Amino acid sequence: MEGVEEKKEEVPAVPEALKKKRRNFAELKIKCLRKKFAQKILRKTRRKLIQEKAEHYHKEYRQMYRTEIQMTRMARKAGNFYVPAEPKLAFVIRIRGINGVSPKVRKVLQLLHLHQIFNGTFVKLHEASINMLRIVETLTARE
Repeated sequence: MEGVEEKKEEVPAVPEALKKKRRNFAELKIKCLRKKFAQKILRKTRRKLIQEKAEHYHKEYRQMYRTEIQMTRMARKAGNFYVPAEPKLAFVIRIRGINGVSPKVRKVLQLLHLHQIFNGTFVKLHEASINMLRIVETLTARE
C-alpha cells in the first residue's frame, strides 16, 4: 500500500488554468486602474486650463467694457459724442410662417437659410446683409 501512495501525483490546490485566469485578471485590473488614474489627471489639467481661459476672457471683456466707459467719459468731457462700434455678427431666428408673403421676402428667407419656423443662423453684418434683414424684419428676430 505504501507504494501506491507514493505513485499518486499531488493535485494542486488550485488548477493551473484558474491561477492563470486570476493572474491575467489582476494584471488587467492594475492596467485599468492606471488608465483611470491617467484620465483623472488629464481631466484635472484640462479643467484647470479651461478655468484659466475663462478667467482670461473675463479679464479681457471687463477691460473692453472699461475702455468703452472711459471713451464715453472722455468724449463727454471734451464736449463730443462717442459712438460705440456696431456688432459684426447677428443670430437671426425665423419666428413666423410665409403664408401671404411676397416672393422677395421668401427669397431673402431662403438666402438666409431660414427655411422653417424657429430655424436660426449666424449672419455677418455688412451693408447687404443688413438690407436683407430689413426686408424680413417682421418674420425674424435677431440678437
